[in-house]
Amino acid sequence: MSKLLTCSMLALCISGLAAGAVYPGGEWATKTPDEVGLDAGKLRAFSDYAGGFGCVVRHGYMVYTWGDPSRRTDVASAAKPLYTHFLLKAVAEGRIPSVDQVVSDWEPRLREINADLDHKDARITWRHMANQISCYGLAEEPGTAYAYNDWQMALLFDTLFVKVYGAAYDSVDDKVLRAQLTDRIGCQDDPSFMAFGTRDRPGRTAISPRDFARFGLLYLRGGRWKDEQLLPADLAAMAVTRPVPNSIPRAGVKAAEMIPDQRSIGSRQIPDNQTDHMGSYSWLWWINGIDREGRRHWPDVPIDAYGCFGHGGKRAMIILPGPDLIVSWNDTRVSGRDMENEALKRLIAAATHRDSR
Repeated sequence: MSKLLTCSMLALCISGLAAGAVYPGGEWATKTPDEVGLDAGKLRAFSDYAGGFGCVVRHGYMVYTWGDPSRRTDVASAAKPLYTHFLLKAVAEGRIPSVDQVVSDWEPRLREINADLDHKDARITWRHMANQISCYGLAEEPGTAYAYNDWQMALLFDTLFVKVYGAAYDSVDDKVLRAQLTDRIGCQDDPSFMAFGTRDRPGRTAISPRDFARFGLLYLRGGRWKDEQLLPADLAAMAVTRPVPNSIPRAGVKAAEMIPDQRSIGSRQIPDNQTDHMGSYSWLWWINGIDREGRRHWPDVPIDAYGCFGHGGKRAMIILPGPDLIVSWNDTRVSGRDMENEALKRLIAAATHRDSR
């Protein structure tokens, strides 16, 4: 399935470019819902269900908003695909040789811990960390089990941005986030990796729904922004089509040693193991895969959907390649994949008739 989706996504990207794909400039160009084949009443029903604030983009146009889509605030775990973006960009630029390089080449202290477990953390790779299968802080061997783990996410952020990119907490926004991504896609509301400042969970990201939708459009268009390929198309497609296989179990509850002074990007639980991957976790993105019981992650949503989710869906940005839709929201009532499914089902129901593009 992943190879088929990858090929389909690449084909969509190529066809979009050939058709003259639309991108926002300093401001989003707007169209009415009716002009792009969306039912305004059903969009209101969707946003009433979700609550909070956000926006809907179709064919590169801003077509619907509710609340204040320019409001910049923390998106919690929905920020994680930004980390993957910069990891894959580091590979593309030769900053690191491969996603299969061991992270201990950059963080040597990983070789010094867990002697009783054969120094297992020395074998953690970037691939492991960017799929939450590193088993950092847990007893399992890297690559053998999955744990949604905020201690590991802080280690990933610090190693990638401080050591690989050579930034500090007080310079990472200017040196990396803005210079290499958000300024280049024209973000309007000053996104930041320091949502709460440099002393409170660095890496937590504040971004507005309308700016997050630009990041979504970058991936919907295969890593391309206007005439510039910001990330190779094959890497952009890989990020959202290669879920952790169901053969990899959820990790257990036995804690293991972490490096001295290890911080967390969120949870303080030790060990941290918040959820299973459900066959739908691909390079820190959530996709519409199938879990071990054969259940589709979002059963009423197209299988090529993917997105960034934080706080159980309360904060999210989702891409629907088939109908060429992006939705970005924050502070909603959405909680868990059943409500995610219902919200997206209502959004898709708004696409009721052909549009003029």
